[in-house]
Amino acid sequence: MSGGAPTEWMAGCVASHAALLADIDGLTDDEARGPCALPDWSVGHLLTHLARNADSVVRRLEGAARGEVLDQYAGGLTGRAAAIEAGARRPAAELVDDVASSAAAVERVMAALPLSAWDGRSRTGRGVEESSRDAVFSRWREVAVHRGDLGLHPGPVPLPPDLVEAWLPRELAGLSARTDPATLLTWILGRGPAPELAPW
Repeated sequence: MSGGAPTEWMAGCVASHAALLADIDGLTDDEARGPCALPDWSVGHLLTHLARNADSVVRRLEGAARGEVLDQYAGGLTGRAAAIEAGARRPAAELVDDVASSAAAVERVMAALPLSAWDGRSRTGRGVEESSRDAVFSRWREVAVHRGDLGLHPGPVPLPPDLVEAWLPRELAGLSARTDPATLLTWILGRGPAPELAPW
């Protein structure tokens, strides 16, 4: 997507926020302290991560509006990890309020962002420079995927079809870098087993 505001990605982001908030409405302290699907993390860890991720998107977009190229997290990945750990054990009501207020901040900044700032750049936590459009797309992905990781639903949480349509081609293009290309092609052709993939 290029040229102007990424309206479909913005709408997807807003819809995923609404779905996440519906998921955690009525969250109990016991649920917040329970494990999520990510290793060594509780639901509280994951909700804190989602809130701090929202803060990072606000930081990136506001920086782009000022013409600054900022890192996603002020303290880098170390600061990100510390912030998640510091907030993970809060009461459920506080976690939910944090997720809601930080998501609302993302939506306000997206809606008010000057047209020129969508071409502005920022750096991801891994140091990859990308546009404000991609910062919004990454937020949409983050919320949609982590809804399933919370483990608050029986069975998997389906990804939004519009997200799959926009995201899957990007991942398919990089598959050959995560495994032996010949083995991958052999599997695609129906002539061998599915290859093992390096971590995403």
